[in-house]
Amino acid sequence: MPDHLKELINVYSKILILRFPKTEVQKPVVCDLAKKFDLTFNILNATIFPREEGLMVLELSGTRKQFKEGVQYLKDSGVDVNAASQDVKRVDRKCIHCGACTAVCPTDALSIQRPEMIVIFDQKKCSLCELCISVCPTRAMKTTPSAQTFF
Repeated sequence: MPDHLKELINVYSKILILRFPKTEVQKPVVCDLAKKFDLTFNILNATIFPREEGLMVLELSGTRKQFKEGVQYLKDSGVDVNAASQDVKRVDRKCIHCGACTAVCPTDALSIQRPEMIVIFDQKKCSLCELCISVCPTRAMKTTPSAQTFF
């Protein structure tokens, strides 16, 4: 099998919750994941302020070896790393299918089925960004994010 195909098969991707101590929020540790470990990251949600603790949800991708080394680098830098579980749910009886959530969903996990004009929720596509929760007028979208210690 050609090397470029082997690399594609070995790609590992996981959504992580990173908690930065206030001493680390101004350091480019996430950018270092790309530079030092050849990892790809997609920031799904972040709340980071200077001189305060920070929180970031990101999808991290690369080979298993690079992934493990990158996560260890984050931990060695003082970042608390947890694997995120995708526990965004929709309470169907509360949903009025207004479509407000579809306008903010970055992964198309929420979409409008035509011609019925009903909102479809594909939980497998959900990135746990939680944008749908704040825009839902009936509070049909809810989350109970649980994190498990990683590695």
